[in-house]
Amino acid sequence: MIKKEAAHIRKQFKMDHDQLNLYDILNVYIMKETNEIYHFERQPFAMLEREKQELYMSNFRKLLTGELDHKLFELKFLEEAEEPSQVMLHQGLVTGDPEEWQDLMLMLVDKMLVDAKYEKDAVITFVRGQYFRPTKARNDEAEETGKDEVFAHPFILCSVNSTEQQRKTLLFDYVEREFKYNIMVDPIIKLSTPEQGFFYPSVTDNYSDVNRVLYCTGSANNPNPHFIEQVLNAERSVTAMEERSIFEEIVKEVAGEQIDVGTIAQVYEEIHQVIEDNAEEEEPPRLDYRDVERVLKASGVEDVTAEKVERAFETIVDNKHYELKASSVIPKFTSKSIKIDTKVASITISPQDLRYVRQVNYQGKRCIMIEIDEDAVIEGFTLLTENLS
Repeated sequence: MIKKEAAHIRKQFKMDHDQLNLYDILNVYIMKETNEIYHFERQPFAMLEREKQELYMSNFRKLLTGELDHKLFELKFLEEAEEPSQVMLHQGLVTGDPEEWQDLMLMLVDKMLVDAKYEKDAVITFVRGQYFRPTKARNDEAEETGKDEVFAHPFILCSVNSTEQQRKTLLFDYVEREFKYNIMVDPIIKLSTPEQGFFYPSVTDNYSDVNRVLYCTGSANNPNPHFIEQVLNAERSVTAMEERSIFEEIVKEVAGEQIDVGTIAQVYEEIHQVIEDNAEEEEPPRLDYRDVERVLKASGVEDVTAEKVERAFETIVDNKHYELKASSVIPKFTSKSIKIDTKVASITISPQDLRYVRQVNYQGKRCIMIEIDEDAVIEGFTLLTENLS
């Protein structure tokens, strides 16, 4: 799956979208005290009140919002699972019987409750449907006005949402003209902040991939290992944050702990160029030890050899053939994306502007120096320029 495919799926979840059909929705209420199913309810999505449909649509879009490898993870199913969830999901995908689909989803809920403890009551929502995607880009200048040929993509989406108790409030009754205590005890389902879920099947090159599932987490770079391995029976994916940490450790192993800012900036620019050069490719570019060797040499790191980089890969990830996703190891090329931490202050700066930063020794003290083209302004006051001898 690539970024465009994930974005296309998310955009389908709109009210009255002519390329989306939602058939059935199943809600399962889990009590935190007993960690058991308290109630479940299935009904056709079209039979819901429109206001409820809008709430669910917003929840589904929220669940599917985020960057790949940050909040969205395409996972491959494990082949050796005893009761593989892939089989349940595929059966649920192809069955035309709502009762059978419901029973299969409840079996998945049972797997969610094994060795798991919910801190709050939770609602697990399943929806099954189908969306359509054109086989080719539409030509707006073409004379034909008919719709393009489309592929049908049946899917199952799951969203896990926690609940919260309503706040105690004081009400004023206009009719009785008296103040009353709000005794509402019904919990509120937090549809605006889904905690996790999944979309099955994933999509590769615009085709449904039944061997993979798109896992979604509400907290960036914080996937739930239990849900991935025990519920979905899928391989755990490396997050972008973990991948970046691996890259940093490899660079330190090769170049040493201390690196000047100009070299760091050049490393980021070299990797950014790799991403730019492969922008038209379907698969995102990856970096093996040979690519990292080339990047470090081009960035001016001394004494870099293929053997040293290969050995660093083996030391850090225990696999010299490991490939790093280029988009994960490099900070986004936007403003305020890299943080420079000191005891005095934290400074944020874009990667391409690192070239203007230096750590210098001034009168026996280490200082951060930033080259600027204009006057610096703090809280509306322009700083006086001092000449250092």
